[in-house]
Amino acid sequence: MFEKNNDIRLSIDETSISNGELYTIVTNKAARGGRGSLVAMIEGTKASDISAILSKISLKKRNQVKEITMDFSPSMETACRLSFCNAKIVNDRFHVQKLVSEAVQEMRITERRKAIEEENEQVKIHREQEKKYTPKTYQNGDTKKQLLARSRYLLFKPKSKWTVRQDQRSIILFNHFPELKEAYHLSMMFRAFYEYSKTKKQAKLMFDRWCKKVEEKKFDSFVTTMEYLKNHEETILNYFTNRSTNASAESFNAKLKGFRALVRGVRDKKFFLFRVSKIYG
Repeated sequence: MFEKNNDIRLSIDETSISNGELYTIVTNKAARGGRGSLVAMIEGTKASDISAILSKISLKKRNQVKEITMDFSPSMETACRLSFCNAKIVNDRFHVQKLVSEAVQEMRITERRKAIEEENEQVKIHREQEKKYTPKTYQNGDTKKQLLARSRYLLFKPKSKWTVRQDQRSIILFNHFPELKEAYHLSMMFRAFYEYSKTKKQAKLMFDRWCKKVEEKKFDSFVTTMEYLKNHEETILNYFTNRSTNASAESFNAKLKGFRALVRGVRDKKFFLFRVSKIYG
């Protein structure tokens, strides 16, 4: 732990050092991933363990912390609320949007499984009739199964970033799977919530509008996601105060992974942590 590196804006995340052992890492945003960025590196992810270490920082310094960014980790949130009473918790935008994107992908995967089952059934029927089965193809050459598999990436991106082939594939996809089209529009509507909201008040209105739209469509994957996001509404909307993300923590984790790869794995954990503390502490 490095109390001197504590700052008003922090990030918290977890990373694996070796053999899947997780460590909780607290960094300050001001150091931009360089020397002095490491506030604490704590073994494990248990809330009580994290707060026990962070409580060793003086109360005065802890009370100066105004904002902490993180992903959806209940243990980290609990530890931060116990340790930094004056700090606003901000759920990282990337992780929030990822949940919504996964809701679209869940619907696509469900349709793909249905397509595989249909194809298996047709193969079985044709085999009994001693005939060769040739699946039907769409005008771009994709079979139903291929269409759903190859549409994965276009469903992540806004229409403006589609390639010509992705645009052609989307037309076929949405014509044959209208629910996927509606799900994609819900995903892009949520993306707009982040991109076009200028204030926390405006963001709240757009978020409520999106929730209402999800309730109208009644897609199971989206309803589940919506309910989860509503449970974290406060920490999601806190993003619009300073538009802070957890990118600094992800960048710091990437540096640790690069360092770990450079030394070809971690054989001596204590020595590895010592070197990290000397570089970033």
